[in-house]
This record gives sequence, C-alpha cells and structure tokens, in this order.
Amino acid sequence: MPKMKTHSGMKKRVKRTGTGKLMTERAGKRHLLERKSSKLTRRLSGTEQLSKADTPRVKKMLGL
Repeated sequence: MPKMKTHSGMKKRVKRTGTGKLMTERAGKRHLLERKSSKLTRRLSGTEQLSKADTPRVKKMLGL
C-alpha cells in the first residue's frame, strides 16, 4: 500500500508545537478591518490551538 500524501493546503495552515499540539491563525483578520475595533484586531492576532473537534480530521490530512 502506498504512503498517504500530506494535504498541501493543510500543511500551509497548521503548525505543530514541540509537544504535538496543532496551532493555527485566528479567523477574521483578513478584510473589513475598518469597522472592527482595535481591541478586537489585537485579540485576533497571533495563533491559537486547534479545537478538539477539528484535531482528528486535521491530523489525518497531515498524515500524523
């Protein structure tokens, strides 16, 4: 049986930490920023841990 290929789109969106957690960018900071408060845009910066519900599906896409 051949090896599973890594999903190219997913490997660009998700990074793995040293302990194996999956980190991703927060949604909502790409456009329509004029109407969003500075407080909100600061909160949306940085990364967050992937939700527990999405983790198994993403791990399968990454071949983990």
